[in-house]
Amino acid sequence: MIDFKFENSNQPEKGSLLISEPFLADHYFARSVVFLCDHNESGSFGFVLNNYIDAELNEIVGEFSELETRVSIGGPVDTSNLFFIHGLGDEVPDSLMITEGLYIGGNFESVKKVIAEDPTKLNSIRFFIGYSAWDQGQLEGELKENSWIVINDADASMVLDTNREDIWKQMMEELGGKFKIMSTFPMNPADN
Repeated sequence: MIDFKFENSNQPEKGSLLISEPFLADHYFARSVVFLCDHNESGSFGFVLNNYIDAELNEIVGEFSELETRVSIGGPVDTSNLFFIHGLGDEVPDSLMITEGLYIGGNFESVKKVIAEDPTKLNSIRFFIGYSAWDQGQLEGELKENSWIVINDADASMVLDTNREDIWKQMMEELGGKFKIMSTFPMNPADN
């Protein structure tokens, strides 16, 4: 018999990925992968990478009428606002570095200008409606309950890629061993 218990050997930090355990029963976080943009003693926030809305960016922001890209539901907080992470660095003034090669926010007019001048740079930006947040100690409590598997040093190209259809399953398979087996579990154990 395989023991499916696990302990997080990695601690969450800026740039970590949180991979939900297979049976996490939550509308936003079931089988999700979250990119942490910040984690400190006051709390944490980030964006769900594998939950999308049924609208393209050009349907949300009229200035992008010629461009099509998927928009993610970043989480349940502040769902009336559009957020973005990118790999453009200084090309977007006022952006803040999360980790090497990944930035959050910045001057939105600059983003529009960069994309207008070179539409291929849209591949270096990822848009989200809403975000995910944890109050002080909340994420640590969820980690003790093994609700999340922590992976440090997220790959920037993977974080920005909106074409990976089953990132949760892929990440679990890459972890190997019991996690690979867990990736095959049905969402509802009664369906087994």
